[in-house]
Amino acid sequence: QVQLVESGGGLVQAGGSLRLSCAASGRTFSGHVMAWFRQTPGKEREFVAAISGSGVATRYADSVKGRFTISRDNAKNAVYLQISSLKPEDTAVYYCAAGTKWYEYNDWGQGTQVTVSS
Repeated sequence: QVQLVESGGGLVQAGGSLRLSCAASGRTFSGHVMAWFRQTPGKEREFVAAISGSGVATRYADSVKGRFTISRDNAKNAVYLQISSLKPEDTAVYYCAAGTKWYEYNDWGQGTQVTVSS
């Protein structure tokens, strides 16, 4: 099991940028696929981006391609989400997730709120 703690959310104007961080516990961090999801009230949690254990492979939702960048630092047990050109529709709680396979995530953080004002 991996424990995850997100940080870096906040209030930002449209067009601005934020960097979200997710700190992970556990000695097997590099063996996990890491991902970011987001959720707004009344909607299902939405996949945003994922990165392989080595950091070589990444995947993105079409809605964020070209604006969001996922990365990881296995030496620090951390994964990041650089978000730029923010839009009001990016407003959501952003969650970090860990899994042993793509699209199978078993461990989740508590989330960090991102609010984009127009």
